[in-house]
Amino acid sequence: MKPKDVAAYLFLALAWGLSFLLLLKVVSAFGWVGAVTFRCFVAGLTLFFIARATGRGLHFRAGWWPFAVVGATTVAGQLVGLSYATPLIGTAMAAILVATIPMFSMLIGQVWGLERITPQRLLGLLIGFVGVVLLVGFPAAPVNAAFVLGCAGTLFACLCAAFGSNYASHRLQGVGAWEVTIGAFLFGGLMTLPLLLAVPVPGVPRLIDYGYLLVLAGVMSAMTYVLYFGLVASIGATRAISVEFAVTAVAVLVGALFLGEPLSLVQVIGGAVIIGGCAIVLGLVPGRRAVRAGT
Repeated sequence: MKPKDVAAYLFLALAWGLSFLLLLKVVSAFGWVGAVTFRCFVAGLTLFFIARATGRGLHFRAGWWPFAVVGATTVAGQLVGLSYATPLIGTAMAAILVATIPMFSMLIGQVWGLERITPQRLLGLLIGFVGVVLLVGFPAAPVNAAFVLGCAGTLFACLCAAFGSNYASHRLQGVGAWEVTIGAFLFGGLMTLPLLLAVPVPGVPRLIDYGYLLVLAGVMSAMTYVLYFGLVASIGATRAISVEFAVTAVAVLVGALFLGEPLSLVQVIGGAVIIGGCAIVLGLVPGRRAVRAGT
């Protein structure tokens, strides 16, 4: 990779890994619905005004529907699932489960005819499934309703991310990364806005909470998505999506070092198994030809 690609890759790993820590603070201040809604609007509008200020042309020629679908899945569905689930199961568990997105993406790509399940990929899927069983089935803390709901919410988020990414790669080919990101975030915010009636902001946020929101939305959402789509164009989707593995490692370290989150030995093994399965699915195992990822 070129130096700029390496820099973008490392920045994505650190930003998305650390975003789980900020996510907890934003959810605590704004509620899990408010965290998603305000994050979407801040991210989308930040990119829109930057584009206008720098004279960047924006062309939403694909029509509103594809942006709405990506906004409902990759943005609203994924962020709602993570915002609801992360406080329940912790950053480490949530981040490890997020590493299953490539497996879900390949299954969806197979159904849509965008991917072909080879014996190697099937092996990777089976290994990854075993990892999920180990991770969810042998927690460090007792299994309760909150833990089950948290795991379900995270897996829902992963499914939404995988679906939206495949849809975007199919229906938004040729549309710029800025347009995709702006459209998806603004539609995602509009879709979650009515939910604030059912889950309102729990109190009056502090000034520092608005700072957390601005960093999470403006830096760790808006700019990272633009960087990621640029990385896909530069080094290919398969190599770019492998950043999820580094994100998992960063988030697990954040959870252990700063939040004191416990993980059982079996869960650590499960996380390693999930990463190994995804590496096989993505064709990142040495000696194998890389396959095209759907995200």
